Amino acid sequence: MEIIIHTDGGAKGNPGPAAIGIVIEYDGKIKEYGEKIGKATNNVAEYSALIYVLKKTHQLIGEKKSKEAELKCYSDSELMVKQLKGEYRVKNKDLRKLFLKILDLIQKFKSVTFHHVLRDKNKRADELLNEAISE
Repeated sequence: MEIIIHTDGGAKGNPGPAAIGIVIEYDGKIKEYGEKIGKATNNVAEYSALIYVLKKTHQLIGEKKSKEAELKCYSDSELMVKQLKGEYRVKNKDLRKLFLKILDLIQKFKSVTFHHVLRDKNKRADELLNEAISE
């Protein structure tokens, strides 16, 4: 089972009021979420979006299907994607904690790949983020 995920996170100010936007495509369904996450930096918001979507996807499809699921995660955060692919080190201690949480969560799935995309290829997640942060 292939699952397509788009995530975005951002803050007004850096740090400042932050939110996340998520799109999950699976089994012919599309689920969308946008939520405020409190005060955070842009990078923490990006990581928080990915943590949220990994947990939500596992919850939506269940334990058995998760073990068979191949997730393709798309984000416009080049830093996060390169860190998760091992191309950049995670030096920031706050991001390091979130990075380790993601490594733990991806073990619940058959495979998880990370892809950097430009903002225009991540448009709906960005819209959900902006709607949530403006509320």
